[in-house]
Amino acid sequence: MIRLLIIALFFIFAEAAEERTSSASLIKQKIEIKELKKELNVFYNKKEKEYQKRKKEIETLLAKVEKERKEIASIRDENKKLLSNIKGEVVNKTANIYNKMKPKIAADIFNQMISEGKIEDVFDIILKLKEGKVTSLMKYISPKNASLITQMLQDYRRNNQNEG
Repeated sequence: MIRLLIIALFFIFAEAAEERTSSASLIKQKIEIKELKKELNVFYNKKEKEYQKRKKEIETLLAKVEKERKEIASIRDENKKLLSNIKGEVVNKTANIYNKMKPKIAADIFNQMISEGKIEDVFDIILKLKEGKVTSLMKYISPKNASLITQMLQDYRRNNQNEG
């Protein structure tokens, strides 16, 4: 019986020792987890700061790009206006020259320009000429070219009536 009692006490002490060991193990694990959590928080905060810094740099660059894009668009629009004014002046001066020319000579030049594929240039000039001059010119322009110009004039008038 004593033997049994000794064996039972041995198992009880062994069990208690095991509980203390597992309790100590749990405390150790808890401490390790807290340390890992601290390290992760430090790492996260470091990466968050880097992210915010990069984000700010990108936003600054995007703002700069947008500003430059607007400046370029403004310059492009300004250049288009200047080019349009220059083209208008050239057409006006050219129209003045053709208004002073004899109709047969002007018609020969227009026929040549149209044969070279410059019908749009001819049309722009004709739009600026006096109506009487255009009538005189049409007598000397080849029938094929006169037909093309007449069609362009009709389309032009139709489009302008729709707009205005």
